[in-house]
Amino acid sequence: MSQEKKPENLTFWDHVEELRHCLFRILIAALVASVVAFCFKDALFTIVLAPKNADFVTYHLFEWLTGDVSQFSLSLINVNLAQQFIVHMKVALYVGLLVASPYILYVLFGFIAPALYDSERRFAVRAVASGYLMFILGVLLNYFLIFPLTVRFLGSYQVSSDVSNLISLESFISTLLMLSLMIGIVFELPVLCWLLTKMGVLKSTFMKQYRRHAIVVIVVLAAIITPTGDAFTLSLVAIPIYLLFEISVLIVKRVEKSIA
Repeated sequence: MSQEKKPENLTFWDHVEELRHCLFRILIAALVASVVAFCFKDALFTIVLAPKNADFVTYHLFEWLTGDVSQFSLSLINVNLAQQFIVHMKVALYVGLLVASPYILYVLFGFIAPALYDSERRFAVRAVASGYLMFILGVLLNYFLIFPLTVRFLGSYQVSSDVSNLISLESFISTLLMLSLMIGIVFELPVLCWLLTKMGVLKSTFMKQYRRHAIVVIVVLAAIITPTGDAFTLSLVAIPIYLLFEISVLIVKRVEKSIA
């Protein structure tokens, strides 16, 4: 198969104009998706606020595994006049970006693809698709496991029965969005290791040799990611990252065998 790039006789300003069109399409797609998400407020916040309710699927699973049938439900408050509207716009924007992300990646790839060789194009498709899939898996893990158990633990934790928990809507949403973003980024670790191995930068022997150091780094990274600093939330974040590290070791070994 030919490894030549697609012939194009575009000037620098032609490329700038093409980039402008791509950015405009991305902006329109994100804006439309965000507006649609904004309009479906009830459905949107039914999903976003679900982890605060006792009937959330994760709590049922937790009760089945532990035998703990204590009911948990968290009440949220709003303390600023415009905060609920601001939170509504923020959530709609992030959800709109997430929904439009496949199209955004498609447009960006369409812009850079003509400059790539056929082999580079196939490699880029695999890297982008894998990275996107891992990010979505990280977001889902956070929504269904890490965030709900964090909310359950911290939402019911009291230093004294004289002190009641009043959790603000802004705190709840900001923690959910921040953890989703951070866990999604962390889930890119296997893809990053795969890329570095393909480039000849990373070896499985190096990862095995410094496994203990990696554990320390993982704990520190988990401490940075977690907004609360408690051991429970730290463990919920650190354990999946460590499993990702071990999966990355296996991926690196497999890539090394395919290259050899």
